[in-house]
Amino acid sequence: MLCARYLGPSNYGLINYATAIVSFAVPIMRLGFDGTLVNELIEHPEKEGAIMGTSLAMTLCSAIVCCFGVNAFAYFANADDFTTFIVCLLFSLVLIFTALETIQYWFQYKLISKYSSIVMLISYTIASGYRVFLLVTEKSVQWFALTNSLDIGIIAIVLIIIYFKRGAQPFSFSFSLGKKMLARSKHFILASLLIHILQNIDRIMLTSIKGNAETGFFSAAVTTAALAQFVYVAIIDSYRPLIFSNKNTNIAAYEKNISGLYCIITYMAIAQGIVFTVFAPLIINILYGAEYSAAIPVLQVLVWYIAFSIMGGVRNIWLLAEEKQKYLWRINLFGVVANIVMNIVLIPNLGAIGAAIASLATQMFINFGLGFVMKPIRSNNVLMLKGLSPKFAYNFFKATALQLLKKH
Repeated sequence: MLCARYLGPSNYGLINYATAIVSFAVPIMRLGFDGTLVNELIEHPEKEGAIMGTSLAMTLCSAIVCCFGVNAFAYFANADDFTTFIVCLLFSLVLIFTALETIQYWFQYKLISKYSSIVMLISYTIASGYRVFLLVTEKSVQWFALTNSLDIGIIAIVLIIIYFKRGAQPFSFSFSLGKKMLARSKHFILASLLIHILQNIDRIMLTSIKGNAETGFFSAAVTTAALAQFVYVAIIDSYRPLIFSNKNTNIAAYEKNISGLYCIITYMAIAQGIVFTVFAPLIINILYGAEYSAAIPVLQVLVWYIAFSIMGGVRNIWLLAEEKQKYLWRINLFGVVANIVMNIVLIPNLGAIGAAIASLATQMFINFGLGFVMKPIRSNNVLMLKGLSPKFAYNFFKATALQLLKKH
C-alpha cells in the first residue's frame, strides 16, 4: 500500500510490468514439478532425497537459463529505456530463489505446512521492513525490484535448513529419475506457461497500448482483490495430499473431498466478492489514496475473477489424480486466445476496466463453462456443482464444525 502510494501509478505500473515479464519464465523454470512433486513423493516415499535433490538441481539450472532469456527480452524490448531494463534485470533474480523454494513441496507432502507458513510470515515481515527502509530513505524504483528476491530467498534458505534439521534424507541427483519426473510433468509446463500468459498479458498489453499509469491502476485492483488469495492457496495445498491419498484408497472420500474443497473456496470467494464490490471506494481510498480512484471500478469487476480463478486450482488437482493432465494445455490455450482477443477489443476504449472484464470473462469460460463442453473433464464439473449445492454446503460445513468441536 505504502509502496504504491510512494511510487505513484507510473512507477508502480513499471514494477508490475517487470513482474509480468519475469512471470512468463516461471513455468519454464519450474519444469512442471509444482503440479506433480507432491504426488511423486506420495508414490515413492523411499526416494524422497533423490526426488527433492533432482528436482532442485533441475529447476536451479533451468532458472539460470531463464534469467538470461528474460534479460535478453527486456534489453531488446526496451532498448531506449535503461530504467525499465535495470528493473527487469533486478527482478529476474527472483527466479533463482523460486527454484530453491521447490523444497516447500516436501513440507506439503509431509503435511507439515505449518513450518512453511511460519517461515513465510517471518520472511514477509523482513521484506516489509526492507520496504519501509526504502520508503524512509526515499530510494529509487530499482531498489523496489529486489523486494521479491529477498522475500522468497529467505523462505527457500530457511526451509532447506529445516529440511535437514528434521533428519530428512540427504539430497542426491539421479538422471534417470529426473527423466521420468520430467516425462510426467511436461504437460504442466505448457499448461502453466499458458496460465502465466493469461494472468500477465493484461499488464503487457495495457503498458503497450495505454501506458504505465493504466497498468498501475489495474495492478492496484488485482493486488487488492487478491489480498485473501493466500488463504485459498493454503486450503487447496492442505487438501492436495489428502485427495491424492484418497484416490488410491477410498473413492467416495476422494469425490467428497473434491466437492468439499470446491464448496469451501467458492462460498468464501462469493462472500469476499460481495464485500469488496460494495466497499470498493472505501477500500481503494484507504489503501491507495485518491490518486488511484480510477482503480475502483476495476476492483469491482476483478474481485469476481478470484471466485472463478481458484476453481482452476481444484480442477488441476482432479486432472492430476485422474491422470488427465494432458488436457491442461488445451484448456489454458483456449483461455489465452480468448483473453488476448478480448483485450485487443476492450483495452483501447476502456483501458484497465476493459482488461478486468476480459480477465473475468476468460476465467468464467475456462474454469466453469469449458467443463461442460469438454467431455473428458465433464465429471469434474459434476463434482463442482455438487459442492456448490446449498444442501451439500450446509451438511459439509456442519460436519466440519462438529469435527472441530470434537477435537477441541
